[in-house]
Amino acid sequence: MASLPRPDRRRLAPDLDVSRVVTGLWQVADMERGGRRLDLDGAAKAMGPYVDAGFTAFDMADHYGSAEEIAGRFVSAGGRAELLTKWVPEPGPIGRDTVRTAVQRALRRLKRERIDLLQFHAWRFSDPSWLDALFFLDELRAEGLIGHLGAANFDTAHLRVAIASGIPLVSNQVVFSLLDRRAAGKMGAFCREHGVQLLAYGTLAGGFLTERWLDRPPPTENERSTWSEMKYHRFIETAGGWERFQGLARAVAAVARKHGVSMANVACRAILDEPAVGAVMVGARLGERSHLEDNARIFSLTLDEEDRKAIADATGGFAPIPGDCGDEYRRPPYLTATGDLSHHVQSFPPPYQTRVSGDRTLCLSGTPWEPMAGYSRAVRKGLRISVSGTTASHGSRAIGGRDPAAQTHFVIDKIEGALESLGSRLEDVVRTRVFVSRIQDWEAVARAHGERFGHVQPANTLVEAKLVSEDALVEIEADAEV
Repeated sequence: MASLPRPDRRRLAPDLDVSRVVTGLWQVADMERGGRRLDLDGAAKAMGPYVDAGFTAFDMADHYGSAEEIAGRFVSAGGRAELLTKWVPEPGPIGRDTVRTAVQRALRRLKRERIDLLQFHAWRFSDPSWLDALFFLDELRAEGLIGHLGAANFDTAHLRVAIASGIPLVSNQVVFSLLDRRAAGKMGAFCREHGVQLLAYGTLAGGFLTERWLDRPPPTENERSTWSEMKYHRFIETAGGWERFQGLARAVAAVARKHGVSMANVACRAILDEPAVGAVMVGARLGERSHLEDNARIFSLTLDEEDRKAIADATGGFAPIPGDCGDEYRRPPYLTATGDLSHHVQSFPPPYQTRVSGDRTLCLSGTPWEPMAGYSRAVRKGLRISVSGTTASHGSRAIGGRDPAAQTHFVIDKIEGALESLGSRLEDVVRTRVFVSRIQDWEAVARAHGERFGHVQPANTLVEAKLVSEDALVEIEADAEV
């Protein structure tokens, strides 16, 4: 390894810099499938050569099997590394005690007094508990239990909501590869504008963007043996199928041969060259096999214009992966290992409280204004639902700062949560009425409305009006037919 280049490093925050290839430990969970027991001390010892070679950052999560415990054993034996972990709570209400318990559990496993980077994943945004979790995590950051906060699988709209609401997110971990370029669009632009760095995973498409699968027939069900292979085969099918994917693989292989490197090197280098990307994740099966020497060659590789054009030509015919970053976990098609959320989530409780009153069902979002003024967030009577004028407030907090687009997205989240609580959805909305306190905000509000309702196109009115709260830049009411 002495003759191979050391990995470049990237500063995520003033006191946190990481190797630009982060070693992903999600495969620990796959290695433990079926009750298999790993040698945790042996796996921890296997982290040493990575650190010695300059690959000092490791990514894990609370649900990656024994990954956090393995990292903790490495630390307790004197190992020094940047430990990035994630918290992925079950859907439903989240209180301060729940958050503290989760963070303390991670600290115990990691044998650390402070988590370098805690990344938060939310299963849905129509339930405002995701914001509760972030606010409570930020309290623990201020307390010193967490070094920095990041997001995992956030879309652009809700990354905006969090940032505008004062949550100091330094990163967003999302799928980003030559096959899935969603993060190169509005997500990348937003991150560059706001100083958030992308941590890209899925860059090798579960190993399919390697020589192993070049010029081969599509994998059989038995050949898709790991969760990663099951997951990213769905991405390939969604993007246009195996034959079209082979066209990309051949283009990547040609660039790799030109430079005397591997296909994995080319696939990673192409994503590392994206302006918003801080690092890419490359998975490791600790104690089984290592790609250290190959990964090191990424940092001696420079792609030229000819290379980039060849790759762009090969990806030009792909169908875009639907939606924004992270949508594969929140709406069909679910591009997960099983094609649904069955191995992730058991159920989704209603975002808001409801109660029956005569022939009506009332939805209450818990704002102090509802009991004071005597109204409900929404009312269902028969097949019709009416949603009250809704602003970007959550409990006693004003959400979205002075960003009209962020406020609009959170308002629509509240409307969506009310509809879901009453057995409906955004697609059932037939009319919206939008009130802006400053007419100059109309376009930002309208564009956000278009992002969320563009596939529905309800009847709509937008007018300037003086709103009750000085913090509120926008208020929206909606009617839906179930």
